[in-house]
Amino acid sequence: MIRHCVFVRFRPEVSHEEKAALYAELESLREVVSGFLGMSFGPNLSPEGLHQGFADGFTMDFADEHARDAYLVHPAHQAAGTKLVAALEGGLEGLIVFDIAV
Repeated sequence: MIRHCVFVRFRPEVSHEEKAALYAELESLREVVSGFLGMSFGPNLSPEGLHQGFADGFTMDFADEHARDAYLVHPAHQAAGTKLVAALEGGLEGLIVFDIAV
């Protein structure tokens, strides 16, 4: 299984409702991408203070690398990703992506 970890710095004016809508759009891709197993999202809860401004994030679980790769190139992901990047401080500078095998 591949866990796709994404950490973000939203612009200050992005509301909770806007964040929820972005996450819902990403999660809806489970219906169109085979092997997309699940998604979790929310604010950083770590007490360590090491988030470097990446105060929100989400993870997506994929059955394997093929499912993750199909998600990455899917047109619905491209559209949702464009909306997400537009809501971030500095666009792509407000985004970290890290995938691990679990």
